[in-house]
Amino acid sequence: MPEVKLTTSYGDIVLELDQENAPISTENFLSYVESGFYNETIFHRGISGFMIQGGGHLEDMSPKDQKLEPILNEANNGLKNDRGTIAMARTANPHSATSQFFINHVDNGFLNFRTNQVDEGWGYAVFGKVTEGIEVVDKIAAVQTTAVMGYQDVPVEAIKILEAEVID
Repeated sequence: MPEVKLTTSYGDIVLELDQENAPISTENFLSYVESGFYNETIFHRGISGFMIQGGGHLEDMSPKDQKLEPILNEANNGLKNDRGTIAMARTANPHSATSQFFINHVDNGFLNFRTNQVDEGWGYAVFGKVTEGIEVVDKIAAVQTTAVMGYQDVPVEAIKILEAEVID
């Protein structure tokens, strides 16, 4: 199981990735980590009692890159959107995930896979979990937020991912 450390402006978060149950999402995430893509991006969305989201925006809220290739949704892999798990963020299209991810602040069963017959039932693909730094997730989820350029729940103070690195 590969491990990734996110060094943030609020502290470190260590993630254990589930390559066995989520090979596509894991490989995708690792490719962004290894390329340095996540360095200097921000957690651009934080909702206490829900999740924190990052991996796609710079401090000025501009998208880091809009020409990314989407991956296949693996939400039917048996992994659940429980507290401390990391999952792929996406649009309403089930197969639109690219670089953005979220960490569940609480158990979010309504985000789990239900059916692949309708867009709403696909769910969100979990591909790992926090093994160290859940208190950092809690701290990020608790920050004051605002609306910025049409985005809701944006932390008032930028929360940077200073570095993302594979540690195991």
